Amino acid sequence: MPITLPADLPAYNVLQREGVMVMADDRATRQDIRPLRIGLLNLMPKKIQTENQFARLIGATPLQIELSLIRMSAHQTKNTAAEHMEAFYRPFDEVKASGEKFDGLIITGAPIEHLEFEDVTYWDELTQVFDWTQTHVQSTFGVCWGGMAMIWHFHKVKKHILQHKAFGCIRHRNLAPASPYLRGFSDDMVIPVSRWTEMQRAEIEAAGLPILIDSTETGPCLVEDPAHRALYIFNHLEYDSGTLKEEYDRDVAAGKPINVPANYYPGDDPSQKPQNRWRSHAHLLYGNWINEIYQSTPYDMAEIGR
Repeated sequence: MPITLPADLPAYNVLQREGVMVMADDRATRQDIRPLRIGLLNLMPKKIQTENQFARLIGATPLQIELSLIRMSAHQTKNTAAEHMEAFYRPFDEVKASGEKFDGLIITGAPIEHLEFEDVTYWDELTQVFDWTQTHVQSTFGVCWGGMAMIWHFHKVKKHILQHKAFGCIRHRNLAPASPYLRGFSDDMVIPVSRWTEMQRAEIEAAGLPILIDSTETGPCLVEDPAHRALYIFNHLEYDSGTLKEEYDRDVAAGKPINVPANYYPGDDPSQKPQNRWRSHAHLLYGNWINEIYQSTPYDMAEIGR
């Protein structure tokens, strides 16, 4: 089944060209089934790129998905056209006031790792989002900084600044092969990592949270929070093949100190074309998440959160 998107959203044509099943929202309204409603709270500067990445993954499942784009109410992006934001995004305060509910919500990362959480300009509103998910969202997926922010809000697990950026395609271990979220996963896998902070294993375990995927090199990657119906992933399975290259080239052009992303280019040679070795696990993880939502969410959306 397809993912439902506005026909004029850039992701619609991008995914259609890739062979992902997409359906215009006007056609979806004529189908006599209830799609799963997934919200994307997009905190990344490059909104359109992030929309494409997550729509690609959740649109590959056999269920009809209705994707809603959400932004912080007061924060104005400087990297995406105002016309795009006005046409496709709704501020959170409008979503909250409407009383509507969602089967799933993805909260993305944001390039503000160096700030204390409480120093982020929209932190107060974001904590409202976290609390709102407990009554209005069946399952929440916090990604990178978004996951770190959630685990801090709910469990006071700290993020720790790294001396050097964790950057590259890092090998990880499957610690919970029986988890429904890791159905079909290999015993080990390569996952893109791009962050200046880390969450520490002992502190997560002390909070009573199970770690599902871990790396000896970069620490915990995927954590489950059953009490809050949430998953936290600190790395970037959603990345496109060229995303790490874009980040590396940007920093090189700006004269910033940056290492070549590890295990990304053949022979660690930036003149070579990078290889995608994580795509299948990305589709597995988000497909498994969607399936768990489908298995648990009530048909009557008014019952979500009760």
